[in-house]
Amino acid sequence: MSERGSAQLVDDGSRITIRGDWTLEHISELAALCAQMRKAARSDVALDIEVESRIDTAGASVLLDLVAGDSQRVLTANDATRQLIAAVARAEGVPPPKRKRDAGFLGIVANVGNALEAMWRNTLGLVGFIGLILSSFARSALRPSQWRTTSTVAHIEQTGLNATPIVALLCFLVGAVVAFLGAVVLRDFGASIFTVELVGYSFLREFGVLLTAIMVAGRSGSAFTAQIGSMKAREEIDAIRTLGLQPVDVLVMPRVIALLVSLPILTLVGMLAGIIGGAVVCVATLDISPLMFFTRLQETTSIRHFWVGMSKAPLFAFLIAAIGCMEGFKVSGSAESVGTHTTSSVVQSIFVVILVDALAAVFFLEIDL
Repeated sequence: MSERGSAQLVDDGSRITIRGDWTLEHISELAALCAQMRKAARSDVALDIEVESRIDTAGASVLLDLVAGDSQRVLTANDATRQLIAAVARAEGVPPPKRKRDAGFLGIVANVGNALEAMWRNTLGLVGFIGLILSSFARSALRPSQWRTTSTVAHIEQTGLNATPIVALLCFLVGAVVAFLGAVVLRDFGASIFTVELVGYSFLREFGVLLTAIMVAGRSGSAFTAQIGSMKAREEIDAIRTLGLQPVDVLVMPRVIALLVSLPILTLVGMLAGIIGGAVVCVATLDISPLMFFTRLQETTSIRHFWVGMSKAPLFAFLIAAIGCMEGFKVSGSAESVGTHTTSSVVQSIFVVILVDALAAVFFLEIDL
């Protein structure tokens, strides 16, 4: 005879009587009892649970396994136990979700269509958000009392002053690489001196503003998304609206203005650093003196190349700030969402910058500028 409270199975030939505690703490004992009973009992035998018996979902699952999932073969006068057995039977009777079969070529086409649809929605959202920023500009331009000077200056320091060393170092190294590759190729044609023009044109027109914009997109654009997204997760943006303020005026405008000021300055720093990097390589490998390098650069490089590069900086700054802030407002409230939209912000910003730069290059080429 088992001790009081332990699980028991008593087989009288027509039915099996359930006694004791059929709970999770006795699960190993229950499994052993059922394994023994399954070998000796008939396949159609019924289970009779005594009213005093204690049973939970683990015990109910073991009993249902003994009767092959047929809850009708489990008899009890306790309504709560009956409902528990029925609930466990329904839960275990739910078939596992079927794995979707790979649709092959049609699946690939569907994925491409979904990606294009998402890109179109993001484009429409960006256009709408840009319109919202421009309307906020127009509303506050003639109201100096609404200008947030302190916040703007703080963001200028974060996005401009603090980014100057990394931008200068990156452009210096790329300028050195461009000059080295140009010198290696042009040396075979006896035209090594044209490395000066190569470095000047590439950094004044393209590399200076493009490398700076990519660096700012990865550094400042992601920071904008993370900052606004964290505020969205902590419901601080709802608090701003409760105070009667517009989140675009409070959060977006200072960041946009800060980048509009910082990126042209960083672009100038990047241009100078890239040219200096090219000059170092020319002096070290081509026996060109610094005076000769900068004299030839001044004589052969028109100022229009500088203005072509600088004209793209404000446009890139506006797009990077708009995308970064827009992705921040899309955060749903979790830390995972903040990370997802921060990554999306960087990818979108870099893609848009390169796309606009390519279109601008074609445009300036067509107008012979």
